[in-house]
Amino acid sequence: MPVKVASEWLNSCSGCEISVLDMGERLLDILAVADFVHIPALMDSKYFGQLGDGKHLDIPQADVGIISGGIRNEEHLEVAKVMRERCGFIIALGTCATHGGIPSLANSYTPEQIFERYYHTETTDPADFVPNQGLPALLESCDAVDQHIKVDLLVPGCPPHPDHIFSALVALVKGEAPVLPEKSVCDTCPTKREGKGDLAKKLKRFLEAPEYGAPDEPLDQMRCLLEQGFLCMGPVTRAGCGGDGILPRCISARVPCRGCYGPVRPDGNQRLDMLNALASNGIDVTTLPESASMLRFSGAHGRLRPARPKES
Repeated sequence: MPVKVASEWLNSCSGCEISVLDMGERLLDILAVADFVHIPALMDSKYFGQLGDGKHLDIPQADVGIISGGIRNEEHLEVAKVMRERCGFIIALGTCATHGGIPSLANSYTPEQIFERYYHTETTDPADFVPNQGLPALLESCDAVDQHIKVDLLVPGCPPHPDHIFSALVALVKGEAPVLPEKSVCDTCPTKREGKGDLAKKLKRFLEAPEYGAPDEPLDQMRCLLEQGFLCMGPVTRAGCGGDGILPRCISARVPCRGCYGPVRPDGNQRLDMLNALASNGIDVTTLPESASMLRFSGAHGRLRPARPKES
């Protein structure tokens, strides 16, 4: 009997759903043993019945529930709770769901500050009020899914690699525990490391080209970008962006890692860990113009918060 799967997207961009489709022909293997009973990104789904006459939001019963995107408003929260009630096993898919993702950068501001800026300050014709008719109210912060419901499996990535989505679903169909990468990007990076002796004391902006040979030169001939003085989040970011091919995608393009797979440990703090990594590598952290962007993919779980008003 096929395993029933329900999928929902919350505060997200649909990149995770595209990654599901990017499994290609392997998706047909999944569909042979799994029945997607609810997936709004790919098929028509109604929360309140096909005619809209239902009284309560409902989602079909499923063995496995996949949730992408974080929780930003009351509707997201309601959908997440119903998914938890209706699904036996919940997967948080993508870094927005596991750690807040890019949208959680907004956690540096209160909803009131955001509304003030975008409805009253940054517009050519400031609004007299903030639109609220028929719109779900914002929560105080953009949260990861596990801040509100129990999550059984975290599959990070912006987006997660199709290889890992496939292996996780296959394992669940077989009744096995999914095995996902647990090392850091640095642990899978083939670039040359020459030690700390001549590291740059001041971080360079990536407007300056790093040192490497021809574009087709093997990566193991390029010197570590962090050692060259560029901010590379590899030491504090979970590996996986290269899929089963392992090689980190950004590094393969001769670009520093930006941290899209979130912290190596689920409860890790990318900003704190990166500041420690920079200091231990001889780089003056006071030369950083700011550090909030180190949490560009993991600002949930209270990592980013509005600044306290300055005392007069």
